[in-house]
Amino acid sequence: MRIEIRGAERLSFRERQVVVLKETGYSTEAIARRLGLAPGTVATLYNRARSKGYEVVIVVDGDPLRLFGEGDEEALDGEGGGEEIR
Repeated sequence: MRIEIRGAERLSFRERQVVVLKETGYSTEAIARRLGLAPGTVATLYNRARSKGYEVVIVVDGDPLRLFGEGDEEALDGEGGGEEIR
């Protein structure tokens, strides 16, 4: 399973950093400490990034969440490959 951020090319380097950390569950305060920024700056960067319109997509390869029994996995796309969840 992996996370893709589509539209990241529209974001600045700092906005990308903040988005990746925020979308993987870090709090504003934790991001601020990690990047050496004020929490207000992190919030501004995140809001600016959101206004630029990026999209987070989780790509699931196989069945890492163990939702399907043997043989059921092929029903996802007919080939047993990955399935995108939006």
